[in-house]
Amino acid sequence: MDEFSELENSFNQEVKNVDSPKSLDDLRVAYLGKKGKITNLFAKIKEIAVEERKAFGQKINAIKDLIENKLSELKQKVENDKIAKEISGEEVIDISLPTKKYHGSLHPRTILQKEIEDVFVSMGFTVEDGNEIETEYNNFDSVNVPKNHPARDMQDTFWLDNGQLLKTQTSAAQNRILRKYNGPLKAIFPGRCFRNEELDRSHENTFFQLEGMIVDKDVSVANLIHFMKSMLSEIFKKDIAVRLRPGFFPFVEPGFEMDATCTFCSGKGCPTCKGSGWLELCPCGMIHPNVLINAGIDPEKYSGCAFGLGFDRLVMLKTGLDDIRYLNSGNIKVLSQFGVKD
Repeated sequence: MDEFSELENSFNQEVKNVDSPKSLDDLRVAYLGKKGKITNLFAKIKEIAVEERKAFGQKINAIKDLIENKLSELKQKVENDKIAKEISGEEVIDISLPTKKYHGSLHPRTILQKEIEDVFVSMGFTVEDGNEIETEYNNFDSVNVPKNHPARDMQDTFWLDNGQLLKTQTSAAQNRILRKYNGPLKAIFPGRCFRNEELDRSHENTFFQLEGMIVDKDVSVANLIHFMKSMLSEIFKKDIAVRLRPGFFPFVEPGFEMDATCTFCSGKGCPTCKGSGWLELCPCGMIHPNVLINAGIDPEKYSGCAFGLGFDRLVMLKTGLDDIRYLNSGNIKVLSQFGVKD
């Protein structure tokens, strides 16, 4: 019985020193672990006289229950104290400490997106975010594509039960960004888009775009060409042959298609460019007055231009990948050739 009293007194003293999850766990192991003090007491039952074993076992169970209940209370107290410290700001995280190194490589998309963002930021652009799930209004109506407009037929859309949709184009962010600035702006907004495409070397149902807008007084096509040529020259570190041709997009007027020479065949024609020698790279044009009006901007006061990069195709040009499906494949053997390794 003296041994039971000493055990209980010892536990009550050690409880006072518990001030962290680690010290609590150390106390639990010391008393309830496989080699703990309670376990050792149970091992002594066989040494006790038969007529005393029942009482001895009952006493051990009573102390075990006491310890378990106390440890449970302590666990709750330690967790509450930790939360209180975080809320009060007493717990300080040293952000200067080195982080754990990752193992692997960055995705080619991630690398190129960082490069493009740096180029545009250096030219005074801000980088904005867009939603992947959008309203019908933002995705279509606000960018001059009302219901029954023929342009909707060009996009076989993934609709959700609540009437919203997976955005089919980065243009879905235009209205929100135009309203945010309500005037002069230079912004880009990269994002993932979704369409029910027939898959081939240059088409995917999940793909990335990078869109940009410039709005100010007296913005013209010359501004559009300047910024796009500057960006392509910086990314490829050389002049890239491009061509502008008329293109229809409801949210711009006039609209253009900017194509780049296919880097896989040097313009001779191949499966990736479907024999044309060109890869469609950048739909662009002057922002349609209706789009400005929908965002509450006076088209008599401001004009603007918009451009949308076929981002995945730009990644293909940059890396030499000849099939867009590689980018979503998770094929480490392929993608790790282009990543920045740790």
